[in-house]
Amino acid sequence: MPNVRKGDRVLILAGKDRGKRGTVERVQRTKRGLGIVVPGINMAKKHQAPRARTQTAGILDLPVPIHISNVQVVCPSCDKPTRVAHQHLGEGEDRRRVRVCRHCGEQIEVTK
Repeated sequence: MPNVRKGDRVLILAGKDRGKRGTVERVQRTKRGLGIVVPGINMAKKHQAPRARTQTAGILDLPVPIHISNVQVVCPSCDKPTRVAHQHLGEGEDRRRVRVCRHCGEQIEVTK
């Protein structure tokens, strides 16, 4: 189970956008491992040629994946950046693994 999921609020720890917070749009595999895309963070310019009559050419700003090690999950209950712990809830067949904040001990729910 990855520690960062789609819909999580994260704090950027490294790079040109260090210190900013955002919501994860998607988690994807890259050549360097897992990367996450956060809108407005790690933007890159792409030069676009027109492909169809309706599409215009120009320079687009696109969010580029940032490595998962360069972000930290922000707990929704205590609003602190935290490492994620895992706990097992339930017994037998109802047993499931959940993510938990290391500061306050509350379960980290994905907000959609």
